[in-house]
Amino acid sequence: MSITTVAAYAAPAPKAPLERTTVSRRPVGEHDVLIDIKFAGICHSDIHQVNEDWGQAPFPMVPGHEIAGLVAEVGPGVTRYAVGDRVGVGCFVDSCRECDNCLAGNEQYCTGGLTFTYPAGPDGQPTYGGYSTHIVVDENYVLGIPEGIGLAEAAPLLCAGITLYSPLSHWQAGPGKKVAVVGLGGLGHMGVKIAHAMGAEVTVLSQSLRKQEDGLRLGADHFHATADPATFTELAGTFDLIVNTVSANLPLDDYLALLRTGGTLVNVGAPADPTPVNMFSLIGGRKQLAGSMIGGIRETQEMLDFCARHGLGAEIETIAVDQINEAYERVLASDVRYRFVIDTSTF
Repeated sequence: MSITTVAAYAAPAPKAPLERTTVSRRPVGEHDVLIDIKFAGICHSDIHQVNEDWGQAPFPMVPGHEIAGLVAEVGPGVTRYAVGDRVGVGCFVDSCRECDNCLAGNEQYCTGGLTFTYPAGPDGQPTYGGYSTHIVVDENYVLGIPEGIGLAEAAPLLCAGITLYSPLSHWQAGPGKKVAVVGLGGLGHMGVKIAHAMGAEVTVLSQSLRKQEDGLRLGADHFHATADPATFTELAGTFDLIVNTVSANLPLDDYLALLRTGGTLVNVGAPADPTPVNMFSLIGGRKQLAGSMIGGIRETQEMLDFCARHGLGAEIETIAVDQINEAYERVLASDVRYRFVIDTSTF
């Protein structure tokens, strides 16, 4: 049944509109799983990659690292999955499996060579993501999607969900902790849902109050507009943990002032340009400025199971493949609540 040529949507060149094409997938090997992709989320990082905001990348580029589908075929050595299983693929599809991080289950920080779902592996060879009908992935980098989550709602969890779950878990968001989520977009809305389910007191810090009703519905206890200077006076010294989800440069010193002594500001959004910080913003309260990037395979599976137990999925708008370019424009205009998901049956 192996499929080697599949339909896809790709950017032919940097900043170019995406268009229909075909790409090659490898034959199913000993430990491979062929996935019939049902849904693929559109992440803001897809747009960054197509625009080469983070550096030179190979083209044509098939974006997409929020993949949900069904197992269509397995290699003879596969033990984790069977045909028909509900599965997902996130931001990477292989790692060196030998470095300290890989051995500790932190493959996302692999020092020996991480193979991203797209745009390329450690050898620089292009890889093709989830804006496609099928993908072949080693079983060790495939996630099981529990029955408690719809496939369309689960797709964005493979990036947006784990990107927020990992820092919230690592810095122990939970009962008695005051957590702020900066930005209520594709990442931020999952941060609100997950932090609330963990038992934390959750505040949304958004540029305006336009999404206040949504924020409270999703689980926030409080909602404040950062465009109002009074917000930073009123909330000074309040939070144990702030998770910054926006990919634009922010005045980080102002946000560090919102932390309690010993608090942490974690950045999961990645602006294209460097962001300055005054060291006294850290020194004055033994505060931490940190970063976090998705999660390893074990933690990602833990996140999916957590979301299923708590009935959590992404808030989505499903689109056809010929709406991808329009969706990119709407993401840049903040005109989505809160994640576009491509229905691949429309290829």
